[in-house]
Amino acid sequence: MSLPVAAVVVVLASLFGTLYGALSGFLGKWADEIGMRIVDMVLSFPALILAMAIAAALGPSIRNSMLAMLMVWWPPYARVARGEVIALKERDFVPAARSLGMSSRRILLRHVLPNALAPSLVLVAMDFGNAIIITAALSFLGLGAVPPTPEWGAMVSEGRELIQQWWISTFPGLAILTVAIACNFIGDGLRDAMDPRINLR
Repeated sequence: MSLPVAAVVVVLASLFGTLYGALSGFLGKWADEIGMRIVDMVLSFPALILAMAIAAALGPSIRNSMLAMLMVWWPPYARVARGEVIALKERDFVPAARSLGMSSRRILLRHVLPNALAPSLVLVAMDFGNAIIITAALSFLGLGAVPPTPEWGAMVSEGRELIQQWWISTFPGLAILTVAIACNFIGDGLRDAMDPRINLR
């Protein structure tokens, strides 16, 4: 269950966070101030600690752990998207689109947002490994999946009590490590592929 849970959390958090940050950066002024203060408030807590608190309040289950992770996972995407949109809305194509009579919503969705997605895609790839680790951590602490649900963190927790059968916890732990490292490699590759400064060398 670690893989689908992490995939759902990362996809939904990236969609919400990117739209939230893009809208905040595009509107500017008071909307940007209020939006970013909410982001700062969520980011002021460590993600794992806040997810643990929310999951403990909701009760141990896969659905509740996903909800807890979603509530703490979207702010970095909002930050990244906001920075990109603020830089892009000063480009010449935005006033040109306004002079053609396009609405602000059309400019944001059709012209600004597509050009701001590259950093978010890199963050998605690198965040997938982190989401798997947090999912496993919540299950390891008894706040996520409960046996007999097949989840890596729950398997590692179960293996703690079976010292003689060391493979019960060792191989799920190696699976978590392998996937997390692979996601970091993929994220690094995407960042290099999407960085125009590297492509021009």
